[in-house]
Amino acid sequence: MLSSTRSPSAQLRAIGTELAALILAACCAGCDTPGELLCERCRAQLSPTPSDFTTPGGLRVRAALTYDAVAARCIRRLKGDGETLLARPLGDALAGVLRAALTPEAFAVPVPTSRSAFRRRGYRVPDLLMRRAGVAPRRLLLPARPTADQRGLGAQERADNVRGSMRVRARGDGTEVVLVDDVVTTGATFDEAARVLGSAGFRVVAAVALAATPLHRRLIGNAPETRRK
Repeated sequence: MLSSTRSPSAQLRAIGTELAALILAACCAGCDTPGELLCERCRAQLSPTPSDFTTPGGLRVRAALTYDAVAARCIRRLKGDGETLLARPLGDALAGVLRAALTPEAFAVPVPTSRSAFRRRGYRVPDLLMRRAGVAPRRLLLPARPTADQRGLGAQERADNVRGSMRVRARGDGTEVVLVDDVVTTGATFDEAARVLGSAGFRVVAAVALAATPLHRRLIGNAPETRRK
């Protein structure tokens, strides 16, 4: 029941959120089968198929899934439609690669969510996925300035877009860090996060993503070319 202390607008937003959740849960996020959040066939498509590559800055990255088909639809529903129940199966996919990358001494640090995205969604996607994966996020990174939409940008344009977009909230003393994000394309965001953390005294040893776009799948196995881009 809605609290009577809420403003009318807050009550309407809450009702809208609940209705949206009911509507979204009425069909499978992967194939639109009625009556299920995620059918068994689509859930099986979220079994991790890890891939490894190196960012232009030389950072090792492992992604649990490819950002296409069922995985892409589920991630878009989580990020764009507020379907947070999908964070559970997606977090399960992330869990294996994330836990394998961590040492007892390392911090798992999510790439920061922009202020506008947080206001729009009400949650930070990388942090939510990490919690569902059973790993506590260390929010060492904060947004420093807005960035343009990365979609459609090339590798150098992405690097220019994210440069100076983050800041560190604490100093490190050689503490190891594993960076975490939901989707990786060229690795420019990971490289900028690693640069900023390194300048603050942390040592970024690896990065993990829930999914890599097909672009990076094509670059796997051609690491020298990837690093030059």
